[in-house]
Amino acid sequence: MSRKGDQRREAIVAAAARLFWMNGFSATSIADIARDAGVPQGNMFYYFRTKAELALAVSIVFVDETQSLIIEAEAASPDPRERIRFLLQRLSQSNRSRVDNGCPISAAVRDFRRAAPEASARAGQSFELLVSFIARELQKTGPRPSIAMARARAVVIEWQGGIALAHAFNDMTVLTESLRRAEHSLQIAPQSGQ
Repeated sequence: MSRKGDQRREAIVAAAARLFWMNGFSATSIADIARDAGVPQGNMFYYFRTKAELALAVSIVFVDETQSLIIEAEAASPDPRERIRFLLQRLSQSNRSRVDNGCPISAAVRDFRRAAPEASARAGQSFELLVSFIARELQKTGPRPSIAMARARAVVIEWQGGIALAHAFNDMTVLTESLRRAEHSLQIAPQSGQ
């Protein structure tokens, strides 16, 4: 594919991700995506034969972005506590959009499940990556693997629950408090005086 073709493909995937997140998978048409991406509808088939293929491309972007975030966190500090703190702080940078629209990954897992199960499973890998990273880092601080895994899952549950409730109430404070509780539950909050 040419450079222009790659750019168009990326524009289509970005438009699809945005529209699936804001309007839902079933309520978003190929025509909507083409219009938002600035691509003639007749050219869409050249890039994606089905909406399910497009959903998979969106899910792959979510996984790639999650992997990039984890790589950033790993490079942020040699201290596992600081790495987890970095991850949670980066997650909090998207609080406003999560309050407005909910979690795009969670929406993809749910919305793609029937019509595009492969895409749903792939989107879910983003959560698996986050849980695995947090569990690995926690293990370095002492807990047994099973305890570290349970605590890591609890963090992601707290974050996702905070997003759902903050979205329902349209209240940023709910999500901010949720991330604070997640950090505190891991006992990685900065010591007083730091």
